[in-house]
Amino acid sequence: MDYQAVLEQVAADVAPLVGSGRPAEYIPALAAVDPYRFGMAVADVDGEVHGVGDWQEPFSVQSITKVFTLALVLALGTGDLWKYVGREPSGNPFNSLVQLEYENGIPRNPFINAGALVVTDRLQALTGDARGTLLEFLRAESGNDGLEFDPVVAESESAHGDRNFALAYFMASCGNMRGPVSRVLEHYFWQCSVAMNCRDLVLAARFLARHGVRADGSRLLTRSEAKQVNAVMLTCGTYDAAGDFAYRVGLPGKSGVGGEIIAVMPGQYTLCVWSPGLDARGNSVAGVAALDRFTTLTGLSVF
Repeated sequence: MDYQAVLEQVAADVAPLVGSGRPAEYIPALAAVDPYRFGMAVADVDGEVHGVGDWQEPFSVQSITKVFTLALVLALGTGDLWKYVGREPSGNPFNSLVQLEYENGIPRNPFINAGALVVTDRLQALTGDARGTLLEFLRAESGNDGLEFDPVVAESESAHGDRNFALAYFMASCGNMRGPVSRVLEHYFWQCSVAMNCRDLVLAARFLARHGVRADGSRLLTRSEAKQVNAVMLTCGTYDAAGDFAYRVGLPGKSGVGGEIIAVMPGQYTLCVWSPGLDARGNSVAGVAALDRFTTLTGLSVF
């Protein structure tokens, strides 16, 4: 497969959509990003990377980190995570409070904000440094020792994070948070602020295409656990648009409100696309279209 030629064709095909939608406005540091940026990269299971457009431009990875914190908790944990967070699509916005009240503080899945807070809480309990553990992992898997948090984004997240505070305190009132809420939120906001580019992300996520095997050949997840993470990405990774994403793209994927999406074809490749203009559900307009076009051109999807 000539991935470089495919990426160039995809970029040309979706160019009219770049700039469509609007960057996330509720986080000022994201609202200021140029909506006309577009980058895309693919890595095969051996680590060969191809890219197009702004694929080496760093951006705030936001909710993409939820995939990595979930994998780390599954790798380090005692196997009881799924008692505290579900594996079902929410059907509601990613920061909704509604279901938590009806379901006694148990989030529907680990990729909505409430579920990600539970995962961060568990990672903090297991390691004592959730954000540091995440950053160390991302540096190792991407091969980029220069990865860092963006303090401007982290501060912007915290200053405008009232809904996340509400989610966390409600779950704490239901007994579903172990650590101090303020400490968990601090780590969560810093996690979301990691700055990476498309190249970094396709390499960091490669363990999911390698059935749980890390870049150095060691095993992070069992084959079954890697399958579970990919399955939850497919059904829950793009908020309340997961059904449409599966229909169009046909891959496990996870989006972030910075306009990035990662997608995985187990046994073959990982993809990352970045374009900041979002649709009403918080997913990149040009990004979803680009992934749709990629799987259509290559014929490679889980279906």
